[in-house]
Amino acid sequence: MKFIETFIPDVKIIEPQVFGDERGFFMETFRTELFNQHCGERIFVQENHSKSSHGILRGLHYQTENTQGKLVRVTSGEVFDVAVDMRKDSKTFGQWVGVLLSAENKRQLWVPEGFAHGFYVITAEAEFVYKCTDIYNPSVEVSLKWNDPTVNIQWPLVDDKPPLLSAKDESGLAFADAPTF
Repeated sequence: MKFIETFIPDVKIIEPQVFGDERGFFMETFRTELFNQHCGERIFVQENHSKSSHGILRGLHYQTENTQGKLVRVTSGEVFDVAVDMRKDSKTFGQWVGVLLSAENKRQLWVPEGFAHGFYVITAEAEFVYKCTDIYNPSVEVSLKWNDPTVNIQWPLVDDKPPLLSAKDESGLAFADAPTF
């Protein structure tokens, strides 16, 4: 596996080595020793799988307790995946990293604890799989407004149409009002 630095040093792109032939392909998607060497020691306690349709934006989510690091990847389709640094003492506080993840490029993104996370579905549908370092606790979940002008994420919206959001994400907090770490 190849671990690629991003603009925010703690957020990493992980590219597997893919072995393919006429029968299909094989790739290793996770190895504890390599992950811990490049991203810091973590124990994953939960894995989730979601399916979303074209134009859906999920996020930007984080938890103020049971803070989750997430190792994310797409098994079908393509998404634009985003991590926003919510750590007030960080040099990259309030900045974001966006990466295209797809079943085709097989990339993963490591989003450490202390980041808001979300993704936008570019293809007709996408399936998204992610490992978490802590359990999901909806009572302490925060939704950061997807289009907050302070953060200014450059979402690749198809035909400049607004994304489809859940009620929770529709009423997300402005960056200035959101809890930080």
